[in-house]
This record gives sequence, structure tokens and C-alpha cells, in this order.
Amino acid sequence: MAIVAGVDFGTLSVRATLVDDGKGPLGLGTAEYPLRRKREDPDHASQSHADHLEALTLAMKRALASAGIDGADVAALAVDTTGSTVVMVDEALRPLGDYYLWCDHRAKAEAERITEVAKAENLEALRWCGGAYSSEFGLAKLLHWLRHNPDGRGRFATALEHCDMMVATLTGVTHVSQIRRSVCAMGHKWMWNPRWGGLPPQDFLSKVDPLLDGIRDRLGGLYGTSDTVAGRLSEKWAARLGLKPGIPVPIGALDAHWDAIGAGCRIGDAVNVVGTSTCVMAIGPDVPPIQGVSGVVPGSIHPSLVGIEAGLSATGDMFEAIARRAGTSIRALSEGLERYRPGETGLLRLAWDNGDRNVLSRPDLGGITLGWNLLHTAQDELFAAIEGAAFHTRIILERMMEGGVPVKRVVNAGGIPQNNPVLNQVYANVLGRPVLVPDGLPTGLGSSIFASLAAGSYPDVESAQDAICRPYRVFEPDPAARAVYEPLYGLFRTLYFGFGGAAAPAALGHVLPELKRLARPRS
Repeated sequence: MAIVAGVDFGTLSVRATLVDDGKGPLGLGTAEYPLRRKREDPDHASQSHADHLEALTLAMKRALASAGIDGADVAALAVDTTGSTVVMVDEALRPLGDYYLWCDHRAKAEAERITEVAKAENLEALRWCGGAYSSEFGLAKLLHWLRHNPDGRGRFATALEHCDMMVATLTGVTHVSQIRRSVCAMGHKWMWNPRWGGLPPQDFLSKVDPLLDGIRDRLGGLYGTSDTVAGRLSEKWAARLGLKPGIPVPIGALDAHWDAIGAGCRIGDAVNVVGTSTCVMAIGPDVPPIQGVSGVVPGSIHPSLVGIEAGLSATGDMFEAIARRAGTSIRALSEGLERYRPGETGLLRLAWDNGDRNVLSRPDLGGITLGWNLLHTAQDELFAAIEGAAFHTRIILERMMEGGVPVKRVVNAGGIPQNNPVLNQVYANVLGRPVLVPDGLPTGLGSSIFASLAAGSYPDVESAQDAICRPYRVFEPDPAARAVYEPLYGLFRTLYFGFGGAAAPAALGHVLPELKRLARPRS
């Protein structure tokens, strides 16, 4: 057994978790970094590599202090990050600007162009990312950068996912020829798949835009799963982090995917990592492409299985926006939510505040709330938003099940379910099945599991999960609530596919009266 470090880069902060992989968590350290938005361009979301490194250094020092251990006792380090969070670099891996964060949607036109050409060419890769390429994905962001940074093209060597850039930095990689790339990130965000020999063919990429000529070679490197050691912690970064040089660092991955592993994900599970957005994930031995599900990739979540990912583009961000508009905080606005009955507000909310990731893949959509009256409050809207997020999650799970993914139990992971029992109960009632919530935050445990594999403590993921993962609290569905949510979900489906442009025009005259009927108290 060993002490290992798991690092998790989220949207606004990094978390360093120290774990005794035979006993459990020892210590935790976090540090924040800024997110750059532009009021004149709401699609813009960027971050600095230097800010990430500074925060990592601080978080690791805090974790070591929290655990009360010597950094020389840490046997391995693993890193996950958000994605597709992309940085362009020169040959020496020096950033040519800030990261395009996962929630940066500037590349809408580029994503539409990739989808258009892929459909015209009948590109197999498009089916495996749900039938549409997203502005949140790497190739679209790279093309946007190339189109808008002509002065930087001469120095451009390659583009890197955040997890790959961090692993390269920590292991002392100083040239693009030495890069290790994550199958998890590249498979879900760049259309990489061993079925067609890796990335899409160069002739397709060149048809999308001549600026992509030769890009397939520039995106080279050793592609691997997270049970592969990428390198060893460099002397420089060992000194900066207070750790021992030479400890193994595995190939990284997307944060939500390792969060699913840290939450105990097994075949038959659907894991909702509910944070600023929501990632809905599952694993299986053999899964076909699923229309509207944005990624089906072998080796992406579990190194030996097929990973399936879909999600909502805004969840916690949507809740925060409701509170911000009301001039209050989420904590204050959440007080008393447990008193709400299902459907009581008479509001029905579509969680499209940051567009639709799945199953429509429509970044151009916006949030909708129906049923307002003169007495509604911000808290009413918050409760309706929780219900809407649960309805949207059900849309995704039903699509996965239609595609052959078994869903026998649902796990709510991520930060929000740890502190919001109302959300977990609403999800159980809407989904019609028990919702399991880890008894303690699983963020950081997934990276610790892969660090433990790199340290040689366990032979496989499942053995490490048995030792490291938390037990569950269980939220059972309430039959009375189900009786309200079934017709309400029917209304939601009608609006979701109707406003989303995926259904024939539908009569909507019954929607508002039905919302009022369902809002009335039951005798």
C-alpha cells in the first residue's frame, strides 16, 4: 500500500487530495484561479496556464499540511482536468495564449463547418460523437484559434488538452515530440478512435478548412489510457510541489470521467457528476454509437471498457445565475427548498442557459421558463431549475438506454449533490429509481485511484475502487411525487424536442393550463 496524490482541476479551482490507498483520504488542499469572461462576448471563457501552475503549487502545499505528512512519502501523482480545455503551444510547449476553457463557445461556426463536412463525407467518426460536433470540442477550438490568430500560426506546433499539458509540464517534457496524449480527452473531444486509426483522415480535415492542412501529424504523440505511466515527476516540479522526484505520473484524463471512477462507477451504473455543468457517464464492454450522445470511446473512463459521456452545459452555473440576478447567494436561496412539493411552482424550466450539449447538440439555444405569474420568486425559479435539470438528465438516460447502455442504478457525484439533498430527492423522484450519493466528496478520489495503479498498489481499477471509494447514502423515489412528475415530464419532453427543433410542430395550448393544474395542492 502507498500514499498517493490525486489532482483535480475544475472550472474555478484545483483540488489536491492525499490518500493512503489502503485506508482512505489523509488530507486536502484547494486553490482558486480566475476565469476570464468578456461582457462584449459571452461565448468567451479562458484561463492562464501560469495561473493553473501557481494554484497547483499552493493546493499541494495545503494538502501536505492538512495531512501532516512528508511529501517524500508520496509514491505517485495523477492529474485530471476539465475538457475540452485547449491551449496552443510552440515546439517547446510554450503557450501561445490562454486556454480555451471547456465552456468557451466561440467556435460555433467552426463546429458547424466540421459537422457539415462530416455529414457530406459520411464520416464514421461523427456517429461516435452523437451525430454533431460541438463548439465545446477541441478541433473546433483549434480551428477558431487558427482563423483568428494569423500572427501566431508561424509559431504554432500543436494543440494540447489541459490534462496532457499538465502531465507534460510535471514530467519535464520540453518538446512536442515527447508528448503523451489522453485517449479519454482525445477520444471524446477530438474524434480519436482506434476503429479508424486514430484521428479523422487528413483529407477530411483539409476539406473543413485548408488551415488544417497537416494538422493530423501535428496532433501526434503516444496516445494511451490512464493505466499507462506517462513519465516521472521532474526535479523542478518535485521541488516546487514538495514531493519526491521520479515518482510515476500516469496519462491524465477528463475530470468528470475520473470522478465517475472515484464515485464507484461499475457496469450498469449511470453517474451524474453535477457541478458547474453536468456530465452523465456510463461504462460497458461493447457499446455502439448513440445518436445525440456526445461520446462513445473505448478506454476513456475505464481503461478496459467503453466510456459513454453526455451532459448538460449548465447546472451549477444556472443555479448561480438565478441567485446572482436576485442579488443573493445560492446558500441563502436554498434555505427552505425542502418545503416545496413536486410541480408546486407551476414553472417549467429548460436548462439551456449555456446551450444544449445533449441530446440535441445545440449551443445556440437559450434557457426558457414557462408559467410565470406576478407572485413568483427567485426561489421558485431555483426549484423549477432543479426539476428541469432532473428532467433533462432523464432525457439523456433514456437515450443511452435506447442505445443499449444498461442503467441499473444512478449515482449523483460532484460537489452539488454533497450539499443539496433536495436535488438528490428530486432526481430520484423524476428518474423513478434510487439515487446513490457518495458519503463524502469523491472529487480527487478518481485521480487517487489512477495514482494508486501507477504506484503498483492494485492490479486493476476495481480493486482500487473497493479500497478507496466511499459508501453511499440512498435517496428512494417517492410514489406520490412520481405521480406528479410523470405528466410534468411529458410536458418537458414536448417542449424540449419542440423548442429544440427536433420534432414536428406541436400544439402547445395545453401546456400552461396543465402546469397550473399540477401545481394545485393534492387533497
